[in-house]
Amino acid sequence: MGLFGRHSTERDVSPQTTEQHQRQEQRHGSIFSHRNSGSSSQSPATASNSTNNSNNGRSLLHRNQNHEDPSIVAARERVASAEAAERDADKALAAARQAVRDAREHVKRLEQEAAEEARLAKIKQDQARSISKRAKPLGRHENVV
Repeated sequence: MGLFGRHSTERDVSPQTTEQHQRQEQRHGSIFSHRNSGSSSQSPATASNSTNNSNNGRSLLHRNQNHEDPSIVAARERVASAEAAERDADKALAAARQAVRDAREHVKRLEQEAAEEARLAKIKQDQARSISKRAKPLGRHENVV
């Protein structure tokens, strides 16, 4: 058995079966197959040479943007867009949470200010009442004629 599970006896298969196998590989492809833009009438040796020539200078991990499938490019763009939207949503959520904290702090300050004003108003009222009590006996000489 060879690499990737191929038997050495497969070489003895008839040409018709080999052609069917090649057509099937062209239709479905595998992880190691490469799409050829040329016609399917090329011999396997010619197709192999053209594939090798087109891959010269590229490493396995290097991506050539000009040869990527449009659906892959679109998917990559959608993922990037979704990531950006998620970052924006995270920023918006953080801003909303900060706005809520700020609003609560503002309300708390208003309540404290109102409580302080009420305390001062009560003190003022008590002082005014005290002064009023002191002022009641005044003017007793006005009614005497």
